[in-house]
Amino acid sequence: MAICSVCGKGISFGHNVSHSNRKTNRVWKPNIRKVKAVVDGSNKTISVCSRCLRSGKVTRAI
Repeated sequence: MAICSVCGKGISFGHNVSHSNRKTNRVWKPNIRKVKAVVDGSNKTISVCSRCLRSGKVTRAI
């Protein structure tokens, strides 16, 4: 599932726009990583986007 368990970032929809201005549907997916993190004092595997990992919102388990 492409949803971050910290910030809730998910897939977003839009259009591919060609040079002739024809539009077709497309999807942007977030960069989700499975990470072992400390959640409520115990180690759990959660799905986290790379932005949350980089900003330090997640404490990783050792």
